[in-house]
Amino acid sequence: MTYPVLEIAIGSPELWAISIAAVLVLFGLDFLITRKPHEVSMKEALAWSAFYIALPLAFGVWIWQAFGSQRGLEFYAGYLVEKSLSVDNLFVFMLLLASFAVPRELQQRVLLIGVAGALVLRGVFIALGAAMLANFSWTFLLFGVILLATAVKVLRDTLNPAEHEIHPNDLRIVKLVRRFWPVTDGYRGSRMTVVEAGRRAITPLALATLAILATDVVFAVDSVPAVYGITGDPYLVFVTNAFALLGLRALYFVLEGALGALVHLGYGLAAILAFIGAKLVMHWAHGLWTWVPEVDTLVSLGVIVGILAIVITTSLIATRRAERDAVDS
Repeated sequence: MTYPVLEIAIGSPELWAISIAAVLVLFGLDFLITRKPHEVSMKEALAWSAFYIALPLAFGVWIWQAFGSQRGLEFYAGYLVEKSLSVDNLFVFMLLLASFAVPRELQQRVLLIGVAGALVLRGVFIALGAAMLANFSWTFLLFGVILLATAVKVLRDTLNPAEHEIHPNDLRIVKLVRRFWPVTDGYRGSRMTVVEAGRRAITPLALATLAILATDVVFAVDSVPAVYGITGDPYLVFVTNAFALLGLRALYFVLEGALGALVHLGYGLAAILAFIGAKLVMHWAHGLWTWVPEVDTLVSLGVIVGILAIVITTSLIATRRAERDAVDS
């Protein structure tokens, strides 16, 4: 079967403009939905999650048909990595929202602002990464080392979860903000700031939002090098990040109860980050010594899917076993 030749080249200014406009429209739609604070039902969360999963799957088909199987594989592999990392990010978001005691009807607004901030930050990192890769060959080595170090941190956090509990008053961003503005003793609806006793004060909702935005910086440092380990095309790096982040708000409420069951997810993410980090180091080394092998995209996709399948299966088995032991005792 043949397909018509596409006049727009991948990464062209026209395609960038269309994609950014589409992302802005989707974000605008999300902001309209969350304009009036309300508790998100499971039905609503499932519907939006299905939409935001179907959208990149369909977009990947278009990429495959328009630009070839190699680009299609790179998109799907990159999206899978970014989606896996975003699920791990949800653990941190959940801890932050719980530690700040954010009311359920306000949680989706905080998440949406956090996602918007994450996309802006990742856009900056993507541009910087593209410039570095184009001018400095050692950037591949740098990105590989970052991912290997991140893999070690993720593994350490997974092995010692109790050591990484979040206490709002200990966060640097909270300490910094409190130096300049007073904080109200409770929430004031969806308002970020209020005037009390003749002085402008910020609410705990603003603190929670700032805390999530601060964590976005860390997430961007991890995720952008990870997807650059799959594809060197800045456009594909951007759209995989955008698609992974767009559905994060709805996915949070779908997985809120199920996240605790994925007890081995941290091990899988550590393995994926270590694999991509090693792949980047090998790519850099191949430029110096041609005998060093490189890992192609199809193998990368197979390894990523295999790791995720294993950790999800073992997580479900471990969770069911723990539930059975709890009942027996």
